Amino acid sequence: MIELTRDRSARMRAAVLRVVALGFFLLGVGVPPTLTQEGAPAQADQTLRVTTNVVNVYAVVKEKKNRPVSDLKREDFELTEDNVPQEIRYFSRETDTPLTLGILVDTSPSQQRVLGIEQEEAKTFLGQVLRPKDLAFVLQFDVQVELLHDFTGSVGLLTRAIDEARINGGGRGPMPGTIPNPDPCCTKLHDAVYLAASELLKNEIGRKVVILLSDGEDRGSKVELKQALEAAQRSDVIVYSIAVIDRAAYWGQAMGFHGDSVLNKYADDTGGRVIEVRNARDTSAAFQGIAEELRTQYLLGYTPSNTQHDGSFRKIRVKVRDRDYKIQARRGYYAPTQ
Repeated sequence: MIELTRDRSARMRAAVLRVVALGFFLLGVGVPPTLTQEGAPAQADQTLRVTTNVVNVYAVVKEKKNRPVSDLKREDFELTEDNVPQEIRYFSRETDTPLTLGILVDTSPSQQRVLGIEQEEAKTFLGQVLRPKDLAFVLQFDVQVELLHDFTGSVGLLTRAIDEARINGGGRGPMPGTIPNPDPCCTKLHDAVYLAASELLKNEIGRKVVILLSDGEDRGSKVELKQALEAAQRSDVIVYSIAVIDRAAYWGQAMGFHGDSVLNKYADDTGGRVIEVRNARDTSAAFQGIAEELRTQYLLGYTPSNTQHDGSFRKIRVKVRDRDYKIQARRGYYAPTQ
């Protein structure tokens, strides 16, 4: 069993209030699960139930020059599930649905040179992206996965949490020297994604996005990539990765590096993107790019023609009619089991 360490004794979940505020909207576009305040029994006025199964797909459309396309209409899209055309019943541009955001910060020794840049740009990003109805949390991962701050809409509290992130040298404190030693047992990336998706984001509503600040190298997780990715897909989480890779940290220790493929797998299968950065300017541009994509997403909602509740994974494909556009959207979802 893997655990999420918390530095707060109480959860600051505001999900119930968000359900009440968005109840009428969700009756048209989604199927939220039952949400209750942690530690309290479910009350009638705290629960929103919707019986129609609707699959929501958030898509980013780009031209060949990588510029977002934001003026498409419902009829411009084609969507299939397991190669069977589906009717897009719900559609919106520049979606105003709430955003629940997780910032996952790699604090293993391989990130010692770049952590400061990540922190500064992440704080700026939160100030630009979060709106009054949005929530975010911050966690760090190294030898363990630690929640630095639970869900809140306060940019100030999130900023302080990001500042608290510290490099962990495998239980020995921050690593000295100019070239960190990537400890073979202190980068629990897959555990972090798994816990963020299955414990923190699973019962949230609206858009759920994880921004992973890491080089993608996992060492010591109790779950594998496949399990963590499945947790993200089951929770409808979009994973963006800002790949801050200090290759010298691996080359100096004659260690192999395979983080690129890991980050690409998370992003490609959930509808996110990987942006590799090499300096402070690149890092700022990466966060700006993610912010722009979140502002230009399309929401495509459909009721699956396959009504079987068999828990199977179903492949989704989104296209724009008669246009050679690049589409970022999740590749599938898991059908309900009941």
